[in-house]
Amino acid sequence: MLLLSPVVLLAAAALLATIQLIRCLRSPLSKIPGPTVSKFTTLVLKWKEIHAQRTTYVHQLHLQYGPVVRIAPNEVSFTSWEALKEIYCSGGSGYDKTEFYDLFKIYGRRTMFTTLDKAGHAKRKRILADRYANSNVMKSASVTGVQERSSKFLRHCVSSPGGVADIFVTLHAYACDCITHHLFHPHGTDCITNKDDEEMMHQVAADDSLQNRLISHYVPTLYRLFSKVLYIFAKPRETPLADDFVLETSQISGPASFTLMSRFEEKSSDLDYIDKAAECLDHMAAGIDTTGDGLCFLLWELSQPRSLGFQRKLADELHQNPGIPLDRLPYLDAVVNEGLRCFPPIPMSLPRYVPQGGRSVDNFWLPEQTIVSCQAYSVHRLNSDVFPDGDRFNPDRWLEQDGDADRRRMQFAFSNGGRGCVGKHLAIIEMKTLLRDIYSSYSTTPHKSMKAEDMAMSDQLISSRPLSQKCLLHFHPLDVNSQ
Repeated sequence: MLLLSPVVLLAAAALLATIQLIRCLRSPLSKIPGPTVSKFTTLVLKWKEIHAQRTTYVHQLHLQYGPVVRIAPNEVSFTSWEALKEIYCSGGSGYDKTEFYDLFKIYGRRTMFTTLDKAGHAKRKRILADRYANSNVMKSASVTGVQERSSKFLRHCVSSPGGVADIFVTLHAYACDCITHHLFHPHGTDCITNKDDEEMMHQVAADDSLQNRLISHYVPTLYRLFSKVLYIFAKPRETPLADDFVLETSQISGPASFTLMSRFEEKSSDLDYIDKAAECLDHMAAGIDTTGDGLCFLLWELSQPRSLGFQRKLADELHQNPGIPLDRLPYLDAVVNEGLRCFPPIPMSLPRYVPQGGRSVDNFWLPEQTIVSCQAYSVHRLNSDVFPDGDRFNPDRWLEQDGDADRRRMQFAFSNGGRGCVGKHLAIIEMKTLLRDIYSSYSTTPHKSMKAEDMAMSDQLISSRPLSQKCLLHFHPLDVNSQ
């Protein structure tokens, strides 16, 4: 009974706390700059994540402590090119992903995005990458489909009462129609004009399950015990319309040859039915959020009084070069790159494990299984030698020959290395096509009801949507003869 006495229990607790304190203080990471609390607990970081503040919290730490910051007892964040190259590009695909990506499994299955080890990822990528290669994305049927959906987007916006449109909703509808065209054509969605398809899309774009998923990941036992109570305060991921659409559409035979489903038919023995559906739903959700959010913030910025000069330069280039291929319009390319730099659609840190044996990253030795990461938001803003005045939106920087190679290798909006975003080429075509169609014929300005705080970033880790989930813009017809 002596072992159960309060004095013994307190002494044991104190001993354990002292041992843990010594371990924290003697950690190989103890010399890395960062707040004192990061030496002892992950609670502050997790609290910021749950309250959709992780990106801005980590960014503020970098502003205070520099390019290398210890953000948790076993986690370090970096912003330099040297660190980015080591973590994401070494060996082709960089370090293995952490279990954090379990948050994004679909139907309980791992997709290419959620596969943790490099070998498993490489195997899945060999099946999928062909359909996202630029040569396939640029096929006539693929490009024509994007163009048709862009034209439909513009008709919808300019026909809105007073020429005022909520582009947040319509951009996500455009993105959904483009990605489902690439996945399933001729069985894709028509979210721009079909209300049922729009409702399905909105379930994905307005998903508020972040808190629920984080709690289930960090404290699974507590989650199992109190999931019904938690449901009242933090909703789980519920996208039944999207689930049904993908499960049904992925079984329809005869997809167009450029689609991902046609690739799955060629590789029918490699993946089962649920794996294929999970991969398609993952691509669909990613395609909606990244293109929709990225374009929304970019169009908002171009519409601000401070950026109307950039908008006019873009319109001038488009007016002077009708019919020119998208990849031969340098100012359009500059606008897209600057949009991705300032408003990366995926704001989250991309966590990886330091490999067996440990590694030196940015002159700090890190033991194996240390969690390391970079986040695009900070990489793009804090490397002032590459991006001077990094908080300022300035497409002109991408036209300068000096430093062009450095800027492009530091473009981290689609990650980097062998595990970079496979849909990069498709996303860029969607963005460039829409920008060309809009600013060839229209100028845009914000609606007077919109406030800056409406467009604050709501950090959903894998998306960066506006806080208000709305963005009202005026579309003004251009007097082409006066240009």
